[in-house]
Amino acid sequence: MSTSRLLADSLAPLIDFVFPPRCPACGGGVAQQGGLCAGCWEGLVIPGEPGCAACQRPFGEGGPGAGAICAPCLAQPPRHDGIAAGTLYTDVSRQLVLAFKHGRRIALAPMLARLIAARLSAADPDRLIVPVPLHRWRLWRRGFNQAALLARELQQLGHGGLCVDALVRAKPTPALGGLGKKARARALSGAIALNPRRANLIDGRDIVLVDDVLTSGATTDSCVRALKRGGAARVTIACFARVLDEALDV
Repeated sequence: MSTSRLLADSLAPLIDFVFPPRCPACGGGVAQQGGLCAGCWEGLVIPGEPGCAACQRPFGEGGPGAGAICAPCLAQPPRHDGIAAGTLYTDVSRQLVLAFKHGRRIALAPMLARLIAARLSAADPDRLIVPVPLHRWRLWRRGFNQAALLARELQQLGHGGLCVDALVRAKPTPALGGLGKKARARALSGAIALNPRRANLIDGRDIVLVDDVLTSGATTDSCVRALKRGGAARVTIACFARVLDEALDV
């Protein structure tokens, strides 16, 4: 056992006494720091099978079998090569994201990343893990890139090498929520690009693109486009929570 691990274990009782363990989603008491209460664990929805062969959108029981493609992917084939979502976006996952990103509970990163890792294919050290970038102004205000924290945890879990600055956000973008498809495209036009200093790492690689929440997919699609233009062989999107309201009713 490492020295840091021994120190953490020895200080755990003191930390628990000063800061009693609380569920980061609801605030209820839990057995250990960073854990969820039983009720909140039940509130997480893990995407199940069967699902779309292109984007892993769950079909629900009685849906099409293996290899089927969902209607959105048939209408507009995605640029990416699959989506590995740890959970679907529910009230519980929303509270976890808010606590992690805006509440600065960065200690949640290992738990969120483990849920993502469970949805990825077998660990592969030859893959390259790339976080969705923040513009420098937003990074300065927030103090951290939540996607980069998740990417670092996935690296430690053996899912590939990490390159935190493979992509750059050249200009700030507004919140995309509520914008139509054309408005989102205009907002992201020229915003995300491949970092020329890292271009040699991208060509021919299998890449895991990491973000905390996948909503419309406009931002990740812009990232995938930049990576594929840089020669990436495959790009899988990995996120903690995916917004698929229709899938919650199946």
